[in-house]
Amino acid sequence: MHLGPESTLLTKQVNRPNLRIPCQRAWGLDGKPARCVSFSPLVGTLGRLQLYPNLSVCVPCKAMWLCLVVLLGLYHLLRWYRERQAVSHLWDKYVFITGCDSGFGNLLARQLDLRGLRVLAACLTEKGAQQLRKQTSDRLETVILDVTKTESIAAATQWVKERVGDRGLWGLVNNVGISIPTAPSEWLTKQDFMKILDVNLLGVIEVTLSLLPLVRKARGRVVNVSSIMGRISLFGGGYCVSKYGVEAFSDSLRRELSHFGVKVAMIEPGFFSTNITDVEAFSQSVRTAWDQASPEVKELYGETFVSTFLESLETLKPRWSKNLSLVTNCMEHTLTACHPRTRYSCGWDAKLFYLPMSYMPTFLVDFVAYWSSPRPAQAL
Repeated sequence: MHLGPESTLLTKQVNRPNLRIPCQRAWGLDGKPARCVSFSPLVGTLGRLQLYPNLSVCVPCKAMWLCLVVLLGLYHLLRWYRERQAVSHLWDKYVFITGCDSGFGNLLARQLDLRGLRVLAACLTEKGAQQLRKQTSDRLETVILDVTKTESIAAATQWVKERVGDRGLWGLVNNVGISIPTAPSEWLTKQDFMKILDVNLLGVIEVTLSLLPLVRKARGRVVNVSSIMGRISLFGGGYCVSKYGVEAFSDSLRRELSHFGVKVAMIEPGFFSTNITDVEAFSQSVRTAWDQASPEVKELYGETFVSTFLESLETLKPRWSKNLSLVTNCMEHTLTACHPRTRYSCGWDAKLFYLPMSYMPTFLVDFVAYWSSPRPAQAL
């Protein structure tokens, strides 16, 4: 049976019901689209089908895309359903949060207190602790904690044990963090790096290891606040280094604790207006690092580099989100959902720019960073 010009197929008729399968648009030698062909079931069809030379073969297309859309829809529906399942008896669960003087930790402590959880808030200063207690119910309790001091962590751990008893600790939120000193790495010293690492990474590790037996007893959650800069490093200093470390620590910890029913989640915020992103403190840190740099480094970079660098910070500040609940809502979900995510990217800049950028080839990321940053005076 001849179905058309050279772009068509010949099939041999058999006494079986014909089938039509969806096909991809193919083009024949005459420049016209090929037509789909009805043919017998696949049993023995390879021996029955004959093709004209140089003919593009039709392949499944519409059905494939339809199945893909349906599968994606079912996946997101299932994910939405799982993430809406909430943990019961929240009023009987204890959550320990570090860095509650201000920012994300302060807002999260108040937010969880409203949900009825028993919040144990760690603050660096007594002033921060008093202000937080005034804004919350009597359920919330505070303790002074300096994560850079082992004796302070030990005292806080004992304080938590006395309160949670045999119930264990449902949630540990490692929120405390600092971002300065930050500057081009060549301007900094080892001590500048260690100042950030002691808080953002080593402090997180020591607090976690101290409280882990209590979390395991409750089969609870560990929530580590990383950063989108833990996925892509765009500036020097210890901050990005520490956040990459938090990511690695969280990944290994999650796999180890999965055997005991403990879940580990990471929060990866973009840029938000908090004390950690205070432009004045950031600018002062850059100036201090520049003043301590060697004469050789100052000659390489030049004063123009410093002023341009500081001006770029000022232009970025209005773009930083002031809606801290975008982050604390993710933290709350990790503690109250039956099936929390492994990672939460918070903020539109993280979702639409930095996260996709982290998956780009390295040379593209380097290109973007190269052309968006100020050039040193003696750059090649």
